[in-house]
Amino acid sequence: MTRETSPTVRRRRLASELRRLRERAHMTIEQVAERLGWSATKVSRIETSRVGVALRDVGLLLDLYAVEGAKREELLDLARDAQKKGWWHAFGDIPTEYAAYIGLEAEAASMRSFAPQVVPGLLQTEAYARAIIRSGLVISPQGEVERRVEVRMERQRLLCQDDALRLWAILDEAAIRRDIGGGEVMRPQLEHLLQLTDHPNVTIQVLPFSAGAHPATNGAFEILEFPEPADPDVVFVENLTGSLYIERETDIYQYAMIFDHLRARAADPDETRRLIALAAGH
Repeated sequence: MTRETSPTVRRRRLASELRRLRERAHMTIEQVAERLGWSATKVSRIETSRVGVALRDVGLLLDLYAVEGAKREELLDLARDAQKKGWWHAFGDIPTEYAAYIGLEAEAASMRSFAPQVVPGLLQTEAYARAIIRSGLVISPQGEVERRVEVRMERQRLLCQDDALRLWAILDEAAIRRDIGGGEVMRPQLEHLLQLTDHPNVTIQVLPFSAGAHPATNGAFEILEFPEPADPDVVFVENLTGSLYIERETDIYQYAMIFDHLRARAADPDETRRLIALAAGH
């Protein structure tokens, strides 16, 4: 089974192309807005992919930038693809920020992930995911919890498709020691991690407590890399009140260097298996 393309990534690529065309035309956002009778905010939100863009509006922008021929058709096709719905829309009203993340994840070729507190979603068992999601949705109905669990399990198909996501996950030792849901949940989760270490596209390392202070003590982050050169890397950082997507090249480079530092400080894959097995009570 091959993965579906992501409208989120298509919209991001379209936004980048429209921004590049405006700059090539030596026009400011305000000038574009004035010429088309739009607000500057609308143009800015289109160019940062914060909103979807109607096919008619793409056509108006291409007219303004004098884009014709094959390039015009290519961008209109891209706009059509960006309007399609991803598989996650079948699960109902998923928060916008979460849907945006799923869309990026769905088309990433590889991901580097640092998890300081809990096992990352792509590596969770259903029971562990349910315990984590329930703890974060304490006032939500059980149906909402189960819907989120279904989405998380569906996301994990990325690891077993023909063109499977390459995942390198560094887990702080706290993530394998923290008792989530009791032994009946935690032991199967640790066994699942051991099984995943046999997957050729999955690398797991544990950063032991003995490693002491490190550059990522501020929290979890993920670096997503895409197969198309036109789609630059993205760093995803999540906190209690929202999410942050970091796309500036210098910032991404810093996160990549931090990940390399963590990788060097973490236990190697064989020692990681021993640490996980020990935590599982083997």
